[in-house]
Amino acid sequence: MATRITVYEVGPRDGLQNEARQVPTPGKLELLAALAGAGLSRIEATSFVSPRWIPQLADAGEVVAALPGGAGLAYAVLVPNDKGLARLLDALARRGAGGPRVDAAVFLSASESHNRKNVNKGVAETLAAFEAVVGPARERGLRVRGYVSTAFGCPYEGKVDPARVVAVAGALLALGCEQVSLGDTIGVGTPNQVRRLLELLLGKARPEQIALHMHDTRGTALANVLAGLEGGITTFDSSIGGLGGCPYAPGASGNLATEDLVYMLHGMGYETGVDWGRLVAAGERAEALVGRTLPSKALRAELASRALGAPTC
Repeated sequence: MATRITVYEVGPRDGLQNEARQVPTPGKLELLAALAGAGLSRIEATSFVSPRWIPQLADAGEVVAALPGGAGLAYAVLVPNDKGLARLLDALARRGAGGPRVDAAVFLSASESHNRKNVNKGVAETLAAFEAVVGPARERGLRVRGYVSTAFGCPYEGKVDPARVVAVAGALLALGCEQVSLGDTIGVGTPNQVRRLLELLLGKARPEQIALHMHDTRGTALANVLAGLEGGITTFDSSIGGLGGCPYAPGASGNLATEDLVYMLHGMGYETGVDWGRLVAAGERAEALVGRTLPSKALRAELASRALGAPTC
């Protein structure tokens, strides 16, 4: 059994993009610093999507230019196309030499309908467009991560053929993506689905090339993580406090909460490099920034225990 698991934090991008309250740039940088300070070494910081579609992330350039540093820390920034990559490279140039590593990330859906809703293109057309992103990003020294949304179900088409997910993930790896994250966008996946998909995919990819990005819409996220662990997966995406959802997936609630994931992994004896106390503090900071109570069960339980003066975990 693997002893070290990478917790890939997506709250600052995937989490905040759905929030109604506008979080100012200094607040985002505070949250990023809190997450890095908690020991999270892989953090999805922001996205260079059109500000017209995601106003919350209109300050992506300013965020990238001021990303807080840390030993072994690497950020990821979502770029939807070559224009997004150009904006990222411009922000990195303005930041100058030094600072933490910044990677690029591309995204598409396994289902045609969701992909068209999300990026107004078909899957094949999107993959073709990535040739102008992945290769040029790597030529400039950036690593690239790929995301496959609706890997377990689509809000418009229902069930998604696992073979289709394998084909899309394989295409991203062939383009040069270092890792592909499989997203349960609407939270319909079950452990048996995870096992079946990994059986098909791990015949074509190494375990470290695959990550799981689970949503807890139906309460199955941690069970799906367990199935992933059984299959040899060692990277799992999560969001501080359970922030997030998908603007193009009606009814999809938040991501798997980082606190819930870390609590379970630590209880099972896995190492994550995450400091529990600082992680809880980061969750509290996230709540203050968005102005609402977040759904993380472990965060809620820990804060309640502290309020009662009970021993914490």
